Amino acid sequence: MRITALNDRALVRLISETHHKPPVLRGLVDTDEEAAVLAELEGETSARLIAERDGSPALDRRELAFARRAQDLKLYGQSHINAAFTYTRPTGNRFNTGDRGAWYCAWDLATSAQEVGFHRTRELGYIGRYEGEARYVELLADFIGDFPDLHGGGGHAALHPDPATGYPAGQALAEELRRDGHRGLIYPSVRQPRGRCFVAFDPGIIQNVRPGASWKLVWDGAPEFSVIGV
Repeated sequence: MRITALNDRALVRLISETHHKPPVLRGLVDTDEEAAVLAELEGETSARLIAERDGSPALDRRELAFARRAQDLKLYGQSHINAAFTYTRPTGNRFNTGDRGAWYCAWDLATSAQEVGFHRTRELGYIGRYEGEARYVELLADFIGDFPDLHGGGGHAALHPDPATGYPAGQALAEELRRDGHRGLIYPSVRQPRGRCFVAFDPGIIQNVRPGASWKLVWDGAPEFSVIGV
């Protein structure tokens, strides 16, 4: 597998807009002290907060992003980075298992939209009704380093479009790459022709996270969806 040098800015990750809003519990209280009490209660069941406090079998808490203590030096994106590695599907995704997440992103919005839209389309297919909308917000991040690259590799099994085939192969590949000391992987999008994607295995390589534009994915009776700015 070839190694490609990256020094690229503003790779796009789309997250559900609800995960970008201020803490929902804050509206239930009047003071910061009361909010702190509710936050402590929430932390008893929050996978992210538990991992930040105690770690997990697959994730050392020292790997996670932590804001500087001085209030005026706190960095945007800390909770989003940590959430990407602590909130997972039980069966995992293409390059991560259910025990440890990863940061997925792409070089352009269209590719990111097709990647996240695939999962929502599949969910709508389960109920046989392709109607609805989902709101997402961009998280932009920069990456520098040398990373394995699946482009031009003859079609690795990890890139199979069926998750039942592609995900186990991709998870095995990611585990092998991490054992060999690699911190991320460049790969061609499975959902967007000529799209280019990146997955970060290590929270420490995700730099300069900042918010981008907001978008709405709309299904209007068919599996194909529209991407609309909001």
